[in-house]
Amino acid sequence: MTGYRRVLAHLREDVLGVLEPGDGLPPERELAIRFGVARMTVRRALDELATEGLIDRLVGVGTFVAYPKRNIHVQLTSYTEEMTRRGMIPTATVLDFGAVAASDHVARQLRLEPGDAVLRYRRLFYADGQPMSVDENFLVPQHVPGMAKASPPPSLYRYLSEEYGLVIDWGEDTIEATSATPSLARLLTIDARDPLLKIERRAYVGRVIVDFSVSYYRADRYRLSVPLQRPRRAQQHRPVLRGR
Repeated sequence: MTGYRRVLAHLREDVLGVLEPGDGLPPERELAIRFGVARMTVRRALDELATEGLIDRLVGVGTFVAYPKRNIHVQLTSYTEEMTRRGMIPTATVLDFGAVAASDHVARQLRLEPGDAVLRYRRLFYADGQPMSVDENFLVPQHVPGMAKASPPPSLYRYLSEEYGLVIDWGEDTIEATSATPSLARLLTIDARDPLLKIERRAYVGRVIVDFSVSYYRADRYRLSVPLQRPRRAQQHRPVLRGR
């Protein structure tokens, strides 16, 4: 076995079987001494592990065991159902729940006038006790009369279905990369300006927009998985929606 292959095998064994996510690896110089190889050989092995998604290399900081990334599947399952399916324990903290004035952007998405009242529901989601995402939902009060006076529901889409007969059947997502603001960074226990995956969603019941949401996912914990299918002729294609 070549020096590179030997180093790669030992480091992969350490990352997968000895160390925990977030643990730091020794500097390249120490690893080179440990394995009796050149630093270039160690660097090549670390690059391979980084390509495989097993480690994160932060310039000027160090090399760390990567947290496993969870796929975001665009489908009709709630956050609780999705995390449970993956063998993780889902929890959430309510950050805000109540009526607010719609900003220009929120009003445009919900087809309202700026300043109109909307119901805002903001939560911090966890999986196995680790913060995963910050979600902010905006609803039109006329569609959910009395909801602002109720307790925040654990599952929003299930609540809309059971209490108001509003079954979200399709949606439109806008996905982009962004960086964490100081407030988001504090909630997600990351550094300000760390990368985030931002998803804006308009959720519909028929032709009516019921919910507009903005979600910020930790880029080091998530990757997006979008199934693609060639549309059939004379068949309307609608995206499938993951509930919240």
